[in-house]
Amino acid sequence: MNGAWWQTRARDADAGRRAQALARQTQLTKPQGALGRLEQLAVNLAGLQGRSQPSMERIWISIFAADHGIAQEGVSAYPQEVTGQMLANFAGGGAAINVLARHLGAELELLNLGLVDESGPLPGVRQLKIAAGTNNFLHAPAMSEVQCAHALLAGREAVLRSSEKDTDLFIGGDMGIGNTSSACALACLLLDMPAVRLVGAGTGMKNGGLQHKTRVIEAALKLHRPHISSPLEALVRVGGLEIAALAGAYMAAAQEGIPVLVDGYICSAAALCATRMNPSIIPWLLYSHRSAEPCHQELLDALDAEPLIALEMRLGEASGAAVAVPLLQSACRLHNEMATFKEAAVSGSLF
Repeated sequence: MNGAWWQTRARDADAGRRAQALARQTQLTKPQGALGRLEQLAVNLAGLQGRSQPSMERIWISIFAADHGIAQEGVSAYPQEVTGQMLANFAGGGAAINVLARHLGAELELLNLGLVDESGPLPGVRQLKIAAGTNNFLHAPAMSEVQCAHALLAGREAVLRSSEKDTDLFIGGDMGIGNTSSACALACLLLDMPAVRLVGAGTGMKNGGLQHKTRVIEAALKLHRPHISSPLEALVRVGGLEIAALAGAYMAAAQEGIPVLVDGYICSAAALCATRMNPSIIPWLLYSHRSAEPCHQELLDALDAEPLIALEMRLGEASGAAVAVPLLQSACRLHNEMATFKEAAVSGSLF
């Protein structure tokens, strides 16, 4: 897919605005560095948004849902129909992300990329239906190149809709039973690691179940590794439709000049793939939290990412990112609203 849209370079940050923000930080009524990473975040966001006063008030959250053929191998503690049931719960406003989105006043959109069991349209859900879930990647590539391209484009189109609303921050979320297996396999291929290093409990697999999950992923890696020549090929062979959509969204957001807050394990695997497909997007990705999945740290290390919080969350559906948004908002408001030494008639020498 040479010449594809996702190969376009990300927008450059505004070095001038970043410099202005950095200079302002030296004049605020506090010792320099006293607000720690909040200062760094404000300066970084000023450069990304091209504003001397960055803002985090208009939040857009897209939740991508899809099924996974690998779930047939018993790699999840929950049956596959839970994907559709949870999508219905999202549509009904009863999930964690609904609560958090309402609290933030965020725009929340839901996208069905492809479920195995379709029970009819749900109100408020975009029905894309690229495929009836992915293939079982233990035996065959998870999807075709065409299906992967459609999923990547679904992520891009979500970002373009957010851009029309002048969003300050894009957040992507996932829902798909079996997707921790897909994320693990994708990360293993991209990082050339064994499954035992990156496999996680997901929805709650324990002991024998986790060992079975590891064996399934290792067998799949043995099948696919000889055919991997690019990050895109890895995504096609073991990825998920929602993981591809997340990767597409991250690349598109950077191209559109919209900062991204990456959620947990699944989203970090998508971010790793996206940064391998288009390294220019790296400055646009912020990382919300360190998941309770122990293997998430391996992905964060590979991404050279320092998340904002660590609350032992592992729910997915963008919940960790939504919880971290108030930290970004605090960083912006402190930067914008604190008095300078001159305004407050305070001697800077005291600090």
